[in-house]
Amino acid sequence: MDKRFDIVALGEPMIEFNETSSALYRQGFGGDTANFAVAAARQGASVAYCTRLGNDRFGRMLLDLWRAEGIDASAVEIDAEAPTGVYFVTHGAEGHQFDYLRAGSAASRMGVQDVPLAALRGTRFLHVSGISQAISVTACDAVQAAIAAARAAGACISYDPNLRLRLWPLARARAVIEATIAQIDVFLPSLDEAMILAGTDSRDGVFAWCARHGAKQVVLKCGAQGAWIWQAHDTAPRHVPGFAVQAVDATGAGDCFDGSLVARLAVGDSLLDAVRYANVAAAISATGYGAIAPIPHLAEVLMALARQLTEAAT
Repeated sequence: MDKRFDIVALGEPMIEFNETSSALYRQGFGGDTANFAVAAARQGASVAYCTRLGNDRFGRMLLDLWRAEGIDASAVEIDAEAPTGVYFVTHGAEGHQFDYLRAGSAASRMGVQDVPLAALRGTRFLHVSGISQAISVTACDAVQAAIAAARAAGACISYDPNLRLRLWPLARARAVIEATIAQIDVFLPSLDEAMILAGTDSRDGVFAWCARHGAKQVVLKCGAQGAWIWQAHDTAPRHVPGFAVQAVDATGAGDCFDGSLVARLAVGDSLLDAVRYANVAAAISATGYGAIAPIPHLAEVLMALARQLTEAAT
């Protein structure tokens, strides 16, 4: 892989089975960094993805998806001894619930040897997540090696902790995530997970925790309420309102936000403008079922964003 990319993402893709209103399951695709990659590509970024897939039908389906989305998969390794991961989404009064079949997945066997050094030497952004660190010790090592290689090459690094306590205990998650924060450029937690990690019940407490651990730029995602931006040189965080939609399924909305934001940073948007754009993209993605199918494309987001800005000015 000797091409140059706007973004390289590394992590675990999965096959999704999402319960619809008719109690049937719709097959789709997921995995946080894989969702991110599709979102970024649909906003016009050139994207490469790095992972391991099983030598199975599900793995081939993911390769077909990335080919259709224009995502470079030349760094993807095929594992003949482990399956591609699967998860199920159900919906109820308390929101969506996930059940995973990912233990021993091909992606969990990813290691330092799978890190695409050539791509990282030519990318502008690397995106990684806490889930990729949590699925195995070797995958955690791969994330660290990718961060080190990208930093050495002068790339910017975005990082979503995506806390999943079914994958690792809080103490280990907190230790790894805190150690990672100082190494990255854009930290992308949700408010709920950040309060758990920081051991606080306030937004200000979250930003204080981020600052203590060397954060440079933080975008705190708050769902329908939008997001808060904090930068190391700021005197106070800034709120960016959300975009109102009739949401039916928030699966992957945070990943869509991340991918859309980094794609806009890659074309030179300020962090504030990128967050405004990402709020709209993520909201639109929640109007359909599944993590990837409803992710909007650039033209749709730009039209909705223009409409929002016009309404705000009147």
